[in-house]
Amino acid sequence: MQQQAPSQLSEAELMALATEALVGLGLSRRDAADAGRVLVLAEMFGVATHGVGRIESYGERLKIGGINPRPDIVLEHVAPAIVRVDGDNGVGPLVGMRALEAAMDAAATGGVGLALARGSNHFGPVSPYSHIAAEAGFASLIGSNATTTIAPWGGSEARLGNSPCGFGFPNPGGEPIILDMAISVAARAKIRNAAKAGQPIPDTWATDRAGKPTTDPNEALNGFLLPIGGHKGYGLALVVDLLAGLLSGAAYLTHVKSWVESPESPQNLGHYFLLIDTKRLGTANWLSERMNDFVGILHSTPPADPNAPVLVPGEIENRNLMRARRDGIRVDPSLLAKLKALSARVAIA
Repeated sequence: MQQQAPSQLSEAELMALATEALVGLGLSRRDAADAGRVLVLAEMFGVATHGVGRIESYGERLKIGGINPRPDIVLEHVAPAIVRVDGDNGVGPLVGMRALEAAMDAAATGGVGLALARGSNHFGPVSPYSHIAAEAGFASLIGSNATTTIAPWGGSEARLGNSPCGFGFPNPGGEPIILDMAISVAARAKIRNAAKAGQPIPDTWATDRAGKPTTDPNEALNGFLLPIGGHKGYGLALVVDLLAGLLSGAAYLTHVKSWVESPESPQNLGHYFLLIDTKRLGTANWLSERMNDFVGILHSTPPADPNAPVLVPGEIENRNLMRARRDGIRVDPSLLAKLKALSARVAIA
């Protein structure tokens, strides 16, 4: 049987489909559109692992009551520049968007804004939030905690999550600089792929169950991911969880529920959104000149490999975004069918 080619959808078409699919899972239309915006941007950035395909996995937990489709998200203004957000166990990208909006509002008023969210779930990648903030003129530091997969440095049991974190800096005269990263050296998906292929992995990727570095991907899958930079990455993972989990009032470390082992239970993940209103620091021309000079210095670095010029964080994502808006977004036929099936529930209802 011939394999069906991926479909090409415009941004508007994919947004409409993602929104309808989330409405089909029980979200209100406004909430579905806001959550869908994060996932569609991820898809357009080329981060398909955290794009609209996540709607299916969110849906599995929505169906069994692990996620609340109609959360009452509450904002608590604890100080002029600080907002605590209770996500009421809503879909992660929705809680993330409400927290981002709260941080932007606070920063627009006072120059700096911090939103700390609790009662949330997997909120997708960091880059869509950073991009949205940058488009509005805000520099951002954003992160979330996650299910435990990393052992403390020198330990032999998982206590930390592979927490996503990153930053974004606006450029009125060009593309924003955006970094989106997790704490581990390599994702578990890469280790799973090596195991399927029967290939070894570098001993810097993971440990076995005893906490010893291993090149065996199967031992690694039963062990723990290693953080970037060794003990320094361990420290970075702690900072993310202290901000996202501890200070927000969310779960932290081993208190975070695994959505694989306990899909019916609220995860109570936490996120942080720290924003700076760059418009308070100077004119758009001032910032643009400095940002373009900054990027130019990096681009002018002689490359070690002539075929691999120096890039700045977010450059690949920005190119993918431009290409997607020009040529459309490739969506796997099986995923497209699943999204359409979820959307059809709206018509039936």
